[in-house]
Parts: sequence; C-alpha cells; structure tokens
Amino acid sequence: MPEVIVLIMKKAWAILILPSLLLTIVIIAACSAPANRSRIAQWESRYNDARLGRVTPTQLLSEVGLRTDLIPAGTVGRKIYRPMNPRYITIHSTQNYSGNAYNHALALKRGALRATKRVGGNRIGFLTWHFTVQDNVGIQHLPCREQGEHADFDGPGNNYSIGIEMCEHRGNDIGLTIDKTARLAAYLMYTYSIPLSHVVPHYHWPRISPSIKDPHKNCPHFLMDGGRPGGTWRWFQNRVNFHYNRLIPGPTRSLG
Repeated sequence: MPEVIVLIMKKAWAILILPSLLLTIVIIAACSAPANRSRIAQWESRYNDARLGRVTPTQLLSEVGLRTDLIPAGTVGRKIYRPMNPRYITIHSTQNYSGNAYNHALALKRGALRATKRVGGNRIGFLTWHFTVQDNVGIQHLPCREQGEHADFDGPGNNYSIGIEMCEHRGNDIGLTIDKTARLAAYLMYTYSIPLSHVVPHYHWPRISPSIKDPHKNCPHFLMDGGRPGGTWRWFQNRVNFHYNRLIPGPTRSLG
C-alpha cells in the first residue's frame, strides 16, 4: 500500500476514532468515579466504628431498634396473600420530607398510599413495602415472606425482594438512617441467605410500562451519583458488609 494512503488512513483514524475512544474513556471514568467524599465524610462523622465489636444476629437487630407494626392481614395492601421467597433486598428513599417512619406505618395500615391498579402496573391498588427506617427506629410493615409493591410492578423486584425505605423528614439524621439501614440489610442477608450482590437500589429494577419514559428511578437519590449507582452506592454496600462481618453465627428472630 502506498505510504501516502497509509498516512491518510492514520490521520483519519486519529480524527474519527480517537475522539470517540476518548469520549468512551471519559464516560467509563464518570460511571466509576469516586463517590462524593464530602457527603460520605459527613455521614461517617456520625459513626464510631472503633467501639463496635462482634455481635449475634439478635444483637445486630436490636441495634436497628426494630418495631413490628404490620398492615393487618386481609386488608388494604394485604387483602390478598402473596407469598415470597426473598432473594434480594431493595433499598429506597421516601422523598417525603414531612413524614417519619411512624407516619408511613399509619398510612400503609390505613391504605392511604393508593396507586392505580392496572395491567402492567400496580397489581393491588396500593403501595407496600417491608420496612421503614429513620435515625432512631426501624418499623416493619410486611412479613418478609410476603410480596410488596415497591419496585417494578410484576417483576423480580416485587416478586423476590424485601423493600426498605429510608426516611428523609426534617430533623432526621440521614447518616444514622443509612447506617441503621445497613445493619438491617446485613441482618436480612444473614437470615435469608441473600448475597451482598443482591442488595440493590430501587434504580436496579426497570419499571416496564408504556407510560414511563425513564424506567430506572433515581432512588435512593442520596446514594446515587448522577442519578445512577456509583461510588456512593459501593460505599453503602461496604457499610452493609462491615456490619455483616461483625456477625457471630447464631439464631435469628423470625420476621415472617
């Protein structure tokens, strides 16, 4: 091949291909970029890991301060019994800046969180999930072996995952809420033999519906980076794993 043609092809590659390659590298770097360290440092300032030792599963659950306040069976969001074998744990944020965990428990029991029941959408006419956590308490709304309606309609997020909502009301400490959620997730991992890779954000489950333009929800938004899982989410998973590794094998309390 003549040298002139070779030179022209090399220049063309540099002009056309190299910028695309660099753009791809930038995108990959952005997706795997480190978390917002200032935000994480603020949360971590609320923790005192040096004082935390090994615990039994029961002791770890007591650190969550769990209270049971179930939606009554046969009513509103539990009108139909829908059994579940939990394989995942799905983490949400309420994006409700006035309601605490007790308010959400009451709303769920009253059937106040209604949704349009339709094919390809909500299946029961209500929103339901398993736990709501804030800085000083966690409240259970559904047995862990019953399906909720919190993730992806008739998909694996609803059919096989335990849903945990984190509160965001004024006065609530987000850092402590995140850490209580991590402790609860670690306990659930141990109790139901769920791997850390199956602790996922709401974002993980695409909502398949003609009316939804973006199937991936930016949730829990304060653990996402640029609206999707990144370094902050990996930090949270490490937080879950930290508490999981504190566990001493032992009996667990049944959560349904």
